[in-house]
Amino acid sequence: MFTTCIFCNKDLGKNEAIEEFPVGKRLAFDQSRGRLWVVCRSCERWNLSPLDTRWEAIEAAERLYRDTRKRVATDNIGLAKVEDGTTLVRIGEPLRPEFAAWRYGDQFGRRRTRAMWMAGGGVAALGALVVGGSAAGIGVGGFGYLLVQFGRNMVLGSPEAVVAKVRASDGQVMPVRRRHLGESAIGRAHDGSLSLRLRFKNGAREFQGAEAQRLAALVIPQVNRFGGNKRTVQHAVERIEMAGSPEQFVAKLADLAPYSMRELFEPNVSKSRLQARHNFSKYGLFSLPAEQRLALEMALHEESERRAMEGELTELERTWREAEEIAHIADNLLVPESVDEQFRQLKDGK
Repeated sequence: MFTTCIFCNKDLGKNEAIEEFPVGKRLAFDQSRGRLWVVCRSCERWNLSPLDTRWEAIEAAERLYRDTRKRVATDNIGLAKVEDGTTLVRIGEPLRPEFAAWRYGDQFGRRRTRAMWMAGGGVAALGALVVGGSAAGIGVGGFGYLLVQFGRNMVLGSPEAVVAKVRASDGQVMPVRRRHLGESAIGRAHDGSLSLRLRFKNGAREFQGAEAQRLAALVIPQVNRFGGNKRTVQHAVERIEMAGSPEQFVAKLADLAPYSMRELFEPNVSKSRLQARHNFSKYGLFSLPAEQRLALEMALHEESERRAMEGELTELERTWREAEEIAHIADNLLVPESVDEQFRQLKDGK
């Protein structure tokens, strides 16, 4: 049974409320469509379950939801909290725009709140540092540049932080730093599909079609680190509706978003590359307007679920397995080989 978030590779947690499906502390289900999601409490994204026990788990969740008194509901969406702390989200029969606005509004709203708290904490820490330095008789001008960089990193995040580890179809694992998102771009491939130029540690590659969509779905949430308020989310949903479908929105955006960072993939343009490194939040994927970035994340997520529900569950299961493997790789990066060897010796009784 899969226990890792497809998108951020963090552990999804456990519940004791649903014996048929003990993964996750927040579950969302739609009995009429046969869908069951685990909502990651780290990145707030919805992981569609490809497991064979989905129907049994959905039926158990429905029974548990109806037996729970602590719940709130509208005509289409209900929330219930059971005794072990598990939260159930019951989806009824809402119109697609209504469901999208609710689902992503909750997701982006939580992400926005979390990012603002982190940024606020960073600003407070910066203020304390300035006050402490002044009390010690240290002039602010003496380390002004460091203060500016510290404050910028607290608000925007460190440009050198690895924000995603993604795997290409050929097995290559690509660590993506935050500044690499400002050096990556989407566009239209020669065959008309989506194209993604992705910068990562010690390299860059171009992906097309379904693989470009899969990888873009993994990195775009890092571009949308600050989420969005209800108004911005509603406008993003409207953009998808105006396009006609998530797939058509992605196609139109690919036409409207040329490779603004194409020069960064040329080996002899070090000046532009250096500029992007220090101002990563203004270029590449960050250069898209907020509504388009949020709408792109929604559209890519819904497209992946649509393909899964149309019979490509083996592909979704492969994605889950990759998430588990990448999480294992990320954990092992922090452990020296000597420690692994000692564990092996203890296991063998040596």
